[in-house]
Amino acid sequence: MVLFVIILSNLDTSTIPFSKTAKIAELEGAEAGLVLSSGMAATSTAITALAGSGDHMICHADVYGGSFGLFHSLLPKFGIQTSFVNVTDLEEIEKAIQPNTKVIFLESPSNPTMRICDIRKIADLAHQRNIQVVVDNTFAVLNQKPLELGADVVVHSCTKYLNGHSDVMAGAIVGNQTFINDCIDVFRKLGGNLNGIDAWLLIRGMKTLGLRMQRHNENAQRVAEYLNEHPEIEKVHYPGLISHPQHALAASQMKGYGGVLSLELKGGQSEVDQFLNRVRLFTRAVSLGSVESLITQPVAAVHYNVPEEFRVLGGITPNMVRLSVGVEDIEDILNDLEQALR
Repeated sequence: MVLFVIILSNLDTSTIPFSKTAKIAELEGAEAGLVLSSGMAATSTAITALAGSGDHMICHADVYGGSFGLFHSLLPKFGIQTSFVNVTDLEEIEKAIQPNTKVIFLESPSNPTMRICDIRKIADLAHQRNIQVVVDNTFAVLNQKPLELGADVVVHSCTKYLNGHSDVMAGAIVGNQTFINDCIDVFRKLGGNLNGIDAWLLIRGMKTLGLRMQRHNENAQRVAEYLNEHPEIEKVHYPGLISHPQHALAASQMKGYGGVLSLELKGGQSEVDQFLNRVRLFTRAVSLGSVESLITQPVAAVHYNVPEEFRVLGGITPNMVRLSVGVEDIEDILNDLEQALR
């Protein structure tokens, strides 16, 4: 219940030694943090603490579908506009910057195409123009520290790896204490408080985070290498592969490449349907970051409501399948994929 003490009294959240906020803030190397009821509550609270009516944002099209919907459809109603560009190209970002640009929002790796953003260079460019950089670090928790790379704010969907057991919905924001105080002010007006049971489950899940992430990294690397050589696979997107166009950049920013990868099957929807219906160990679900292996087709699930022009811009193809590789025995995972593809 320590979260409610933090919210109601406006205490310095970094001074609560055993709270989930302090744990996540320390994990990211931040002064302070705030835990909320979902990843989208964290993202929306952080953005509305940084931008208001008349302001502008920059983001990439291959971003989590919920974030895309917030930026593309909802925030314009409050006067906040977003330009979607290829943020792997620094020149495109620079061209998109306007006098009223307040935020650059990044995912690295991106969801679901696993593109890598050069956080250092983007942060340098942004700070020259007094723009704040927000990084959704859900995919790369423990593997990457955006604040050390120059980002100003980090958000998480704690529903995913931080909890790791598919039994919590939660989100987190970390940054400096002044910014977190601003987020608390927004939070009080918008709601989105985390309940006590989910707070306890989040702390429980984080106790095994290091062990789980090591296994996720190892298993996903093996799966990516296996699929990269498979005759039924057109392309594999995983930054741990040497063939990934940004592998060197990923290696310079990350100490592990995470448990999520995407692949493009040869063929069309029929082949995708057959593959999804044949897996046995993988659960067909839209989430990720759990101890269980999960599988989904982005264009039919989380990115279903993203207009086609933005899916094309983001490289989200109809034959793309996203895998969240769990911590099961690697031979069981590979055998399941092989029988489904065969």
